Amino acid sequence: MTQNDGDRLAEWLDGLGLADQLGAAGLPTFTRDAAGHAVWTDPERLAELERVLRSVGDEPEHAVPVGLVVLARQARLRTQLLATMWHTYESLAELRGTSVDATRFAVHKGASEHRLLVVPVDERAVVPAFQLGTDGELRPELAPVLGPLLAARMDPWRAWAWLTQPAALTLGRPPERAVVSDPALVRTAAEKLAERL
Repeated sequence: MTQNDGDRLAEWLDGLGLADQLGAAGLPTFTRDAAGHAVWTDPERLAELERVLRSVGDEPEHAVPVGLVVLARQARLRTQLLATMWHTYESLAELRGTSVDATRFAVHKGASEHRLLVVPVDERAVVPAFQLGTDGELRPELAPVLGPLLAARMDPWRAWAWLTQPAALTLGRPPERAVVSDPALVRTAAEKLAERL
C-alpha cells in the first residue's frame, strides 16, 4: 500500500473512533509523523488489514469493522463503570470497620463462593459499590442474582455492566435496582443469562 493508502485507512479508523482499539485487537497500529501522515507499525499488513476490516456486510467499501466497534464500546463502558463508585480493599475495610487483611480475606472468600463481584482493574481488584449496603456487606436481594452469573464464570466487567445498565427486560431500569421491586423477574433473567454463557 502507498502512503496515501495508509493515510486513508488511518483517517477512516479515526473517523469511526476506532484507532485506539487496534492494538487491543492484535492489529497493526499507527502514529502520526510531524507532517500528519500515518506511520504504521506493520505496513506490509495494511492491504490484509483493510480487507479484514471491510469484510463484513454486502458493501465492503462501507463496512464497519464490527470487532473494533465492540472493543471501542467495551472501552467506553469500562470508563463509565469506573466513574461510578467502587472500593479497594483499603476503602472497603474502612467502610466495614475491619482490618485490610480481614477485608481482603472476606472479599476473596465472597468472590470464590459467587457472592461478591470483584473486577480486575490495572492489576488490582476492585469491588463495585452498587452491590453493597451502607455497612459494606452484600445487599441481600442481590445474592440470588449474582450467584448464577458468577458461577457461570461471566466476565466480571460484563456482569458489572449487565447489572448496572438500563435493560428493556426490567422496563428500562438497571437490574440491580429492579431487583428491589421485582426480585423474581431479575433472578430469572440472571439465571437465563447464566445458562447461555
